[in-house]
Amino acid sequence: MPHQIIEYSANLQSRIDVQVLVDGLHKVAMATDGLPTGGLRTRAARRDNYQVADCHPDNAFVHVILKLAHGRSMELKKSFGEKLFAAACEILAEVKETSPLAISFEIQEIDPVLTWKTSNLREYMAARGVQE
Repeated sequence: MPHQIIEYSANLQSRIDVQVLVDGLHKVAMATDGLPTGGLRTRAARRDNYQVADCHPDNAFVHVILKLAHGRSMELKKSFGEKLFAAACEILAEVKETSPLAISFEIQEIDPVLTWKTSNLREYMAARGVQE
């Protein structure tokens, strides 16, 4: 159940192609052992109401949250974070070189007792010949 949630400040809308960021992080996660494709979701949420640092209007942020099901080792979670954070930084490098930008990444582990879900995606993937 890996979910990537990308929050970004609205002032980035004209400086980045958000879909490129979504696609890039999704592809890296798909290629990462231990992040099952059938449970993978990547989405972006623009934040219209925000302040960054000294409140200068050029200041921007991208914050990525990776939500994971409980049970992976600390070493494995750390490797996920390092790989995905590096990918986000690479995708955003041009913007960071030309404007004030804060990039952050965190992993949240979901309590197994306090989560509910249902999905038929894996069955459709199998019918299309996609393996996890």
